[in-house]
Amino acid sequence: MKNLFKIAMFAAGTFMISPAFAQTHKDSTIGHKISKTAKKVGHKTSQIAANGASAVVDKKYEGKVGPGNHTVYIDEHDKYYYINKKGHRVYVKKSQLIDKPEK
Repeated sequence: MKNLFKIAMFAAGTFMISPAFAQTHKDSTIGHKISKTAKKVGHKTSQIAANGASAVVDKKYEGKVGPGNHTVYIDEHDKYYYINKKGHRVYVKKSQLIDKPEK
C-alpha cells in the first residue's frame, strides 16, 4: 500500500511540475502578434464606424480639415471635432483648423 501511495504521489508531482518546464516562448510571440493585429483591426473598425455615424448625424465642415488632414465635423453643440485612428472624437478649436488643400 505504501508503494502504491508513493507511485501515485510521484506521478501527481510529475504532472504538476511538467508544465513549468514547457517551452512557452514560441507560443507567447505568436499570441503577442495575434493580439497586436486584433487590436489594429479593432481600432480600424471603430474608426470606420465612428466616421460613418458622424457623417450621418453631424454636419461636415467643408473647406477646412483638422490636424493630420482629417475630416472635420460639427456636432449639435456647434463644436468642431475629427475622428482619430482609434475611433475617438478629438475636439479642436476653430483656430486649429487648416484650409483644405486643393487638388
